[in-house]
Amino acid sequence: MKSRPTGLFLMALAAFMVFEWIMLAKNLGSGPRRATAFYVIHYILAAVNVVFAVILARIGWKAWKSAS
Repeated sequence: MKSRPTGLFLMALAAFMVFEWIMLAKNLGSGPRRATAFYVIHYILAAVNVVFAVILARIGWKAWKSAS
């Protein structure tokens, strides 16, 4: 897994995940009111996915740097 295309893919995937989940978290407030549990669960999911994205980005960066 130490290749530039793989590293680039992982970094792009991480950027997409961050964008997607931050937008979802932002848009939760603009819809109809829901139970508090709905918001808590979705904010937890967003936070966990952003952490996963950071991990993927770090792996991707290491793959990118090691291939050069």
